[in-house]
Amino acid sequence: MIIVLKRGTTQDQIDAFSQQFIDRGLTVNSWHGTHETVLGLLGDTSVIDIEYVQAQPIVYKVQRVQEPYKMANRKFHPDDTVITLPGGQTIGDGSLTLIAGPCSVETEDQICEVASRVKASGAQFLRGGAFKPRTSPYSFQGLGTTGLDLLKEARAKTGLPIVTEIMSVAHLDLFRDVDIIQVGARNMQNFELLKQLGKMDKPILLKRGLANTLEEFLMSAEYIMSGGNERVILCERGIRTFETFTRNTLDISAVPILKKLSHLPVVIDPSHAAGIPWLVEPLSMAAIAAGADGLIIEVHNNPAKALSDGAQCLTPDQFDALAKKLNTAHQALKAL
Repeated sequence: MIIVLKRGTTQDQIDAFSQQFIDRGLTVNSWHGTHETVLGLLGDTSVIDIEYVQAQPIVYKVQRVQEPYKMANRKFHPDDTVITLPGGQTIGDGSLTLIAGPCSVETEDQICEVASRVKASGAQFLRGGAFKPRTSPYSFQGLGTTGLDLLKEARAKTGLPIVTEIMSVAHLDLFRDVDIIQVGARNMQNFELLKQLGKMDKPILLKRGLANTLEEFLMSAEYIMSGGNERVILCERGIRTFETFTRNTLDISAVPILKKLSHLPVVIDPSHAAGIPWLVEPLSMAAIAAGADGLIIEVHNNPAKALSDGAQCLTPDQFDALAKKLNTAHQALKAL
């Protein structure tokens, strides 16, 4: 249930009003916007008399929420969520966020060189896999804790916050010093992992599963948010369809749909969606036009010798040229 309060309602009135719902076993989340205050009631709201609530002098309107996701719902939080990191970097504030780096961390020289190059091109975050989920058990699985150490070294040298994927609840302590924790497509419905990430004070970049609906995607975000961590970034990375030309099929419609249904930032991963380097640029342009808050792009200093997903990586020079086009396109669209 959502309760929109009238302008001028004081905090004391809000607290007293909310307490009656808390006393009945409900959780009350409040959102204070520029022009209104919204209370979101979570729990069994069937026990609440909606006419009684509507009759209260401080209440403007009351609405029952039919969607199963509540905290991720834009009705609960009309303004866009902006995620700010300790270093001042932001996602969701209307600027274009670029996250770039290799699929896998391989060596100190590799990750540090790529970090330096993508930062020079305007990337605000460094991505890189330390633990890698692979379809084949014989493929390179990542460097593990050594890879995390190398990412932190690249961060120390460049100042770029790091984004890397967690694979298991058992690895939670290893990720305490990671800036943004990524949940990969294969773990989108690893609910025990999502519950534990809900207890962390870290932004979580949640990737959509390759065969999941948008409602299922938002319900996974809800798992994290219901645990207390509301700093979730949604990532569309392509879904599996009958098409075989591309690695996946980028669901570009997911961007405006997610922005309408939810207040959470939305980024696009064109590299995994396409699996083809020359498609990264047009898909990235389409993502910006659709309203995405950012892009996460794979960049490797020697794609031909990459230990994983080299076929879809851009070179640093290609990323530099692309970043210039993306920023130009983003500014032009903002001016419309």
